[in-house]
Amino acid sequence: MYSADLKRVWWEYHLQNPQVYELVEKFTWEVIESGRTSYSINSIFERIRWHSEIETDGVEFKLSNNHRAYYARLFMHYHPEHQGFFKTKPTKDEIQTRKEIAHAQ
Repeated sequence: MYSADLKRVWWEYHLQNPQVYELVEKFTWEVIESGRTSYSINSIFERIRWHSEIETDGVEFKLSNNHRAYYARLFMHYHPEHQGFFKTKPTKDEIQTRKEIAHAQ
């Protein structure tokens, strides 16, 4: 699956499951407030899994690891003062876009 497809699948999931981003924000703020200047989105996802499976009686939901990078980017987009809090690698789409911009200049 290409990164554009992964992003589309994530976006559809995100729109149908807004509670996931709410938990990403909640647990990321807890980490930031503890004094950390960087952290792993993988750990945030595992915390969400723990919370949803152990700490609540809520509806279970699947949480794909393919969505991690997009949630990390979304958090940093909404909170630019924390840009770089999550380390992300450029997607193939981002690399291609950079090449096209460089070629056009």
